[in-house]
Amino acid sequence: MVTGFLGSGKTTLIGRLLPDPRLADTAVIVNEFGAVALDHALIASSTESLIQLTTGCLCCAVRTDLVRTLLELEGRREAGEIAFARVLVETSGLADPAPILAALMSDGALAGRFAIGAVATLVDAELGEATLERHPEARRQVAMADRILLTKTDRTAPSAALRARLAALNPAATPIQGPVDAGWLLAPAGRLPQEFPPVALHTAGINSATILRTEPVPALALTLLIQALAEHCGARLLRLKGLVEFAESPGRPAVIHGVQHVFSAPELLPAWPGEDRSTRIVLIGEALPPHFAARLLDAVIAEVQDETARQEP
Repeated sequence: MVTGFLGSGKTTLIGRLLPDPRLADTAVIVNEFGAVALDHALIASSTESLIQLTTGCLCCAVRTDLVRTLLELEGRREAGEIAFARVLVETSGLADPAPILAALMSDGALAGRFAIGAVATLVDAELGEATLERHPEARRQVAMADRILLTKTDRTAPSAALRARLAALNPAATPIQGPVDAGWLLAPAGRLPQEFPPVALHTAGINSATILRTEPVPALALTLLIQALAEHCGARLLRLKGLVEFAESPGRPAVIHGVQHVFSAPELLPAWPGEDRSTRIVLIGEALPPHFAARLLDAVIAEVQDETARQEP
């Protein structure tokens, strides 16, 4: 998913990257054709909901909602009418990515057909600081990002204040400057940084918190933690992602993802991606109590261990 506030350069970026052969088997979903100025050589105008680009990609407009559009695309792929290996979603400049991701994760018809990749957010280096100050949508787009690209840096160098604000909104995603290639867009979501900054607070109400543990976590404890977070935080929890060392699966960390009150099933990796084998979880949300999640996990683990000890002969 490519998101970013109005004028941040989403369409320009996608139009520049689509000719790359690595994106030839991509379906591109946009909000409306009026926003699809990908390239005059690719698209001028169309009344069809699905058109074939000269790059080999498909491009369609969201006539109803994203879930229905994805199901329609999948139906045509299964019928042999079209072929694609991935879907690239370009959101509206005013879109909040949280409900979009939550809908994709919670829709039963999409389960097993599509897997969420990465959220790439574009930030205008020239106007980004003012935009983040004035528009909550822009702040949520940054908070939800797996990776952040600073655009228009040829006109204005990103200020220290802008970088500080981005770090406060999303300490797990390090902003970079272009140019980027299709590999940057296709890379899976970054797992997590090796080191975490302190809990970040922001005047706009979005803050982040981290959970760090060197001891393995019982699978039941994680389930109970997720249930409690969904109940107590709900829509205020914009994003949760992490690597968890399960007590039941030593040596095989689990990747966990959550958006608002929706959580995907943990994905076991064959091995740790680096030398750090500790559990690391990042939470980003609105008015989250800084230490609530870590203390709650400690309490849940203690309860699970006590109950297990009582049941042992």
